[in-house]
Amino acid sequence: MKRFLLWLTALLAAVGLGILTPGPVSAATSYCGLDWGSLAKTAPEMSTASVTNVRTGQQSCFDRMVVDRNGPAKGYTVRYVPEIIQDATGFNIPVQGNARLQVTVNAPSHDSNGNVTYNPAAKAELSNVAGYQTFRQVVYAGSFEGSTSIGLGVRARLPFRVFTLDGPGSGSRLIVDVAHSW
Repeated sequence: MKRFLLWLTALLAAVGLGILTPGPVSAATSYCGLDWGSLAKTAPEMSTASVTNVRTGQQSCFDRMVVDRNGPAKGYTVRYVPEIIQDATGFNIPVQGNARLQVTVNAPSHDSNGNVTYNPAAKAELSNVAGYQTFRQVVYAGSFEGSTSIGLGVRARLPFRVFTLDGPGSGSRLIVDVAHSW
């Protein structure tokens, strides 16, 4: 017992004298190490691939939306907008959340013969995002003149990133990640 008290006293003295202290915490550290912004992200190329599916998922630091395509990934535009606009009609689509991301995929929702490749049954809820930390609603805004638009309602104007991945197979994916916090 005396040995334990001796060690404990030495440890407390070392902490009190500043010999043992935790490392400094950087005030510049971003949320989860993410250094994304909230400005528009775009890649202007057009795609010969078609949209085939939209799905979502939750990660520890962000919510993710994935747009599947049946060929190589090409262009997109993702940006915060005051309202989600339906392709071709110009109508406003109501979306839950305090901020809205318009995701325009430079790929149609039909093949070169006009056969539909993506026609969601519930255009006002492409994926059930109940319980997500950031996402509030995912809506289909249509496919017109070679582009498909998706509205993403989010909790607030938060940082996001956009990138593409090849696969599975000959397909590709457009990924939109929105951080849970700044």
